Amino acid sequence: MVASNPFARLFGTSPIKPLQLHMAASVLCASKLNAFFAAAFADNWALAEEIFAEISAAEHEADRINKEFRMNMPKSLFMPVSRGDLLSIISIQDDIADQAKDIAGIILGRQLQVPPPLQKKFTAFVENSALACDKALVAVNELDELLETGFTGQEVKLVEKLIRELDKQEQRVDKGEKSLRHRLFALESDMNPIDAMFLYSTIDNIGALADLAKAIGNRLELLMAK
Repeated sequence: MVASNPFARLFGTSPIKPLQLHMAASVLCASKLNAFFAAAFADNWALAEEIFAEISAAEHEADRINKEFRMNMPKSLFMPVSRGDLLSIISIQDDIADQAKDIAGIILGRQLQVPPPLQKKFTAFVENSALACDKALVAVNELDELLETGFTGQEVKLVEKLIRELDKQEQRVDKGEKSLRHRLFALESDMNPIDAMFLYSTIDNIGALADLAKAIGNRLELLMAK
């Protein structure tokens, strides 16, 4: 029976579905940073802690899927993608979940305040980085269609278009990061030096979410090129 087979229980007929479920859980972590920082800016740390708990729950779910994925995937797949390709993608996806949780954890643990003159630009920066992750999720959700069409035809063109949009979004995040760091530099002399250091690190880590999203797009692009 199918139910007695752990691989079949997890994957059904294909390992793509759990990969997509894992990406959805990982991106949920990143998307919740918008509400988390809104609560932090309002000095509502009780709400920020609630949202952090939601991020942690989504990260734990992503971790659970990742472990089952690795434990139950056969050594070889009768598919046009290799086991190594899929493991590489899920590893990057997992980094998104971990990164988002770490960002929120540091802010909450220190109750780190973003200076008011930076908050509007910071909000846009977080939203753009989360949007890059959303765009990567859309691309990953097309992977089963790519397999069904044998990586040919209109589906390839659609995914290539999604990857181009993802690249442009990552560039927006990169531009926003440079601008935000420049603004922070102008204010850091009036800040606690340790807080300024942690804020620079937080900006780097938020920008890294978009880098990870782009890395997933790059992986999909390599799959289509094989």
